[in-house]
Amino acid sequence: MAESIRRTKVVFFHRKPFPFHTSIEFIFEDVRKRMPSFIEPVQKVFSWYSKGIIDRIKIVWEAKRNQGDVNHITGDVHFAAMLLDKRKTILTVHDCGMLAASKGVKHQLLKFFWFTLPLRKCRMITVVSEATKNTLLQYSNYPAQDIHVIPVAVSELFVYTPKTFNVEKPIILQVGTTPNKNLSRLIAALKGIPCYLHIIGRLGVAEKEQLQEAGIEYKNRFNLTQAELIEEYQQCDILSFASTYEGFGMPIVEANRTGRAVITSNVHSMPEVAGNAACLVNPFDVDDIRKGILRIIEDASYREALIQRGVENARRFDAQVIADSYARMYMEIIRSEIH
Repeated sequence: MAESIRRTKVVFFHRKPFPFHTSIEFIFEDVRKRMPSFIEPVQKVFSWYSKGIIDRIKIVWEAKRNQGDVNHITGDVHFAAMLLDKRKTILTVHDCGMLAASKGVKHQLLKFFWFTLPLRKCRMITVVSEATKNTLLQYSNYPAQDIHVIPVAVSELFVYTPKTFNVEKPIILQVGTTPNKNLSRLIAALKGIPCYLHIIGRLGVAEKEQLQEAGIEYKNRFNLTQAELIEEYQQCDILSFASTYEGFGMPIVEANRTGRAVITSNVHSMPEVAGNAACLVNPFDVDDIRKGILRIIEDASYREALIQRGVENARRFDAQVIADSYARMYMEIIRSEIH
């Protein structure tokens, strides 16, 4: 089938990432490397940050001038679709968090320019989880059959790295410090539990004061390279990812692949991503988070079962499988244009 399709240029439109905010870029770099031979993948990084009205208008025009046989807006800058050819444009939506966190006029503006209008200009939408799809359908009337769930691929740089679990004082890794990452409740849950907390992301004054009051030993790092982040996974005993909201939750799979026990939330996309490979807790209940952490520390057979199931779970997010899913979408657009 593929041999009958002409070589086709697929343009991957990327936001200009703020320093160390490169998760979307890593995801699609791997996808591009795995495209079939008849697809010519081209990365187009916008020249301006998605900040302010003028620069965002420039982004829209830059997208229009750089169209390919297929246009794929890879996330965050949804509004870049406004002047693209709808027949050959795909948009990936990673989450709807900005809408959930906004109110009033700001909410209405974000909804119109990041969702309502861009979705009208796209032939297909991809989302990273069923949870994101369901949330998106709450905010739009886009046809559900044209919203395709393609999860995030785990990088092959994350490899299984066995480690003897430190029962006496485990290292607990917390990835992220934004409000949805739920750090405050985690700190409260860890009070009195001997542990060493590694926190990735900038800490505010309130979090530092809470850590000091709880008597928790911790290390704080931010602006890590991917190699440094991988090292953090390898050093830890438990990944804590009890977020209140996630479009996907990549740290779950990264910890699964590394061979670490995971505790995560029972809301939004996290149960979908974790499957049976994590201890699921109510992220709004400090006691429930605490019980989950203690169970992982104290119950060796449960902990080992989570780790082994995690290795299996990570296989669902194989990079080649994800790339093939995107390639099939591109082929569908290419064939329709031929006919």
